[in-house]
Amino acid sequence: MNIRVLGCSGAIAAGYKTTAFLLDEDVLIDAGTGVGDLPLDALAAVDHILLSHSHLDHVLGIPLLADAVLRLRAAAGRPPIRVHALPETLQALREHIFNGVIWPDFTVLPSREAPVLSFHPFQIGDRLDLGGRSIEVLSAAHTVPAVGFAVDGGAAGGHAHWVYTGDTGPNPALWQRLADLRLSHLVIETAFSDDEAQLAHISQHLCPADLGRELAQLAGSVDVRITHIKPGEVDAVMQGVQALASSHRITALQAGQQMVL
Repeated sequence: MNIRVLGCSGAIAAGYKTTAFLLDEDVLIDAGTGVGDLPLDALAAVDHILLSHSHLDHVLGIPLLADAVLRLRAAAGRPPIRVHALPETLQALREHIFNGVIWPDFTVLPSREAPVLSFHPFQIGDRLDLGGRSIEVLSAAHTVPAVGFAVDGGAAGGHAHWVYTGDTGPNPALWQRLADLRLSHLVIETAFSDDEAQLAHISQHLCPADLGRELAQLAGSVDVRITHIKPGEVDAVMQGVQALASSHRITALQAGQQMVL
C-alpha cells in the first residue's frame, strides 16, 4: 500500500494545498484543495472518500471532484463514489454544500438511481474494509464531530499502521488506542506556534507544547510527520517542535511525499 500526500497545509497560498491523502489509487482520506492536483483520469479512479470532519479545508474537493468525473464514471458504468464519514459530517454536507444553493446535490445526480456520490455513515471504533484494506476510525477532539484514521499495512508489513489524527486538540482516548497498535507513521497536526497557544486551544488544535505532552503518551520511537501548519507559520511551528525532548523522529510533512506501508 502507498499513501501519497496531495495536501497538508492548514490554509491556502501559493505552493500550499489543504489536507488530502491518496491511498493507492482509489481511496481519498480527506478531500481538501490538494485533490485538484490529480489529473482527470486519476480523479475518476477514486472510489472511496474518508472524511475526518466537516470543515471546508477538508471537504471542499468533493463537490468539484463529483462534477469533474460525473460524465466519465457514468459512461463507464461505474458505481457511485462512496463518501464515508460520521453521521454529523454527512448531514453537514447535505445541508450546507449539496443543497442546490452552494452546489448541486450529486447524491441524486445525474439520477437518483445512478448518482455520482453516495453517503455512508461510520462511528468511532468501526473498521472499514475497502478492497481488502482495513481502516479503523479513531477518536479526535475538535470543535465539530471529528475522527482520525488508522490504515493497517497488512500482513506483509507486520500490520504496522499509518495513523492520521485529523484535526484535534489534546485527546487521551487516542493514545489509549494507539498503545495497542503497531505504528509505521503518525501524521499529527500542529496548526499553531506556541505564541498562538490560546488560539490553538480555542479552536481545538495543537501547538508544539501540546504536541510534546501528547507524544509523551506514545511509547517507543515512531516516525512522526507534522501536518496542518498554517502558511507562513512553518518555521515558527517547527522550531517549537524541534525543541521538544522527544524519543520520536519528527519532521514536517510536505505535499508530494509518499509513505509506503
